Amino acid sequence: MGKVLITYKIMPECPSLNLEALKEKIKKISEKNKGKLLSSNEQPIAFGLKALNCVVMLDEKEESTPLEESLKKIEGVSSIDVIDYRRALE
Repeated sequence: MGKVLITYKIMPECPSLNLEALKEKIKKISEKNKGKLLSSNEQPIAFGLKALNCVVMLDEKEESTPLEESLKKIEGVSSIDVIDYRRALE
């Protein structure tokens, strides 16, 4: 069975949002939606604001929509965008 790797760009509402706490929330939400957070890194945007780029692995038979909807509901998150979606083999 194949897997998909989805890279999300998650924009916080303000520069003061704790990104480490946000990563933990993303990890829990990913696991709840049958996925796994593989990596995350901070991307400077402007004026101290940093986006969080997260790579999540899902089985290719799973829908990504419930995961995305859950990520959008995190308090302090302004928006999420899929910046990469690719198939991976284990």
